Amino acid sequence: MEIFHIGAECYPVAKVGGLADVIGALPKYQSSTENQVRVVIPCYQTVFRLENDFECVHWGKLKLGNFNFPFSVLKEISNKLGFELYLVEIPELFDRPNIYNYRDDIERFLSFQIATLDWITGRSSIPDIIHCHDHHTALIPFMNKYCPKYEKLREIPTLITIHNGLYQGIFSFNKLYYLPEFDLIHVKELEWGNCINSLAAAIKCADEVTTVSPSYLNEINNSNNGLETLFQQFRHKSRGILNGIDIDVWDSNKDPMIENNYSIETIADGKQKNKEYLCSLFNLDASKPLFCFIGRLYYEKGADLLPEVVLSALTTYKEEINILILGHGDVELENQLSHLLSEFSGNYNVYIGYNEELAHKTYAGSDFILIPSRVEPCGLNQMYAMRYGTIPIVRRTGGLKDTVVDFEDNGNGICHDNASVEDICDSIQRAIDLYKNKEIIDQIRIKGMNTNHSWETVSQEYIELYNLIITKRYES
Repeated sequence: MEIFHIGAECYPVAKVGGLADVIGALPKYQSSTENQVRVVIPCYQTVFRLENDFECVHWGKLKLGNFNFPFSVLKEISNKLGFELYLVEIPELFDRPNIYNYRDDIERFLSFQIATLDWITGRSSIPDIIHCHDHHTALIPFMNKYCPKYEKLREIPTLITIHNGLYQGIFSFNKLYYLPEFDLIHVKELEWGNCINSLAAAIKCADEVTTVSPSYLNEINNSNNGLETLFQQFRHKSRGILNGIDIDVWDSNKDPMIENNYSIETIADGKQKNKEYLCSLFNLDASKPLFCFIGRLYYEKGADLLPEVVLSALTTYKEEINILILGHGDVELENQLSHLLSEFSGNYNVYIGYNEELAHKTYAGSDFILIPSRVEPCGLNQMYAMRYGTIPIVRRTGGLKDTVVDFEDNGNGICHDNASVEDICDSIQRAIDLYKNKEIIDQIRIKGMNTNHSWETVSQEYIELYNLIITKRYES
């Protein structure tokens, strides 16, 4: 089977969040003698692009309404990621330092989708399935189905995976002319809320819709930025498949990014050594339980609660705990968290920015990780943390609800129901009490490390879904 994964990010090539981790891992686990797996993302000016060798396998010009852009498709030569990686180079749109948050993002990602389909159409063979990820690629199922330019691809099944349904790729009908020509009788497939909604178009046009956890699928049927009734309408072709993690990358026993490797058998000593190193970096006391937060500082992550949580927890438990925050995002939140440094020096620190190696060190050296998300389609942080024996403290939502069970219910973490300062601080108090019982805390850590969140099973579930979609297409 020839599988194309098309997305905006892929670790370690270009990463903002969990989308990159998924597209960087799932294809690797799907690759086999039976499956040819190809990943296509835009060509950003990243370190990976500059430090690795590529060959040009296609060159062309794409038409975006009245504009024409030259583009090329570059293939990474060594296949070092475990699959074939292709970068779509559009110099006028993607030769920039960041992945997102430009005023012309609609033009950028629409041009990427058009260029990708132009290239696939021109290949001597066509894939068995096209797997799209999030709104950045969500117009591909529509163009595949209705644009005569891509008639050669019309019989190829498409799948859209929704990693975060809050972002939908919405733009005005004034830009309809950007799309390749199609019969306007089909324009209703693009429309939602009197706008072109890329994600809505994919839900309507793709053969199958998946979310990254079963609980998130249930949640978006009731609350998802105006798409609730659409999700309900197409529930029959939707399913929730819980993400996995790359256990080769996230392995405390062989991770080259952490100071001291350790296994389940050496967890107590290994955790302490990594904690001592981490605390030395951030002027914290390694004899106290260390709570961390790792992620983007945005409202949906519950990060707006962190300044008050830090203030309340360290005022109440100043002599008992340390808190370390790694993140970036909302500038006001960054400033609030930084301003707390002077008040709680020695018990608190913050790193503003993204640093993959430091994140690994923090997973290995922390006792607990705070994940107070308001919205969490799947969440990978809790899975990473458990691989390192770090106990997740989570709000019961989305994939967090599917992966973390409270330790009082014989589970692997600490859970609360509300995205509130009070609930988070109550969980911190429970964690402090738990930390004092070394026998029980070690049992919970071991339970987390033994939890299997590998992509092995998940990747096979996707393969079975692909086969089902292809069979349905063949029978129809």
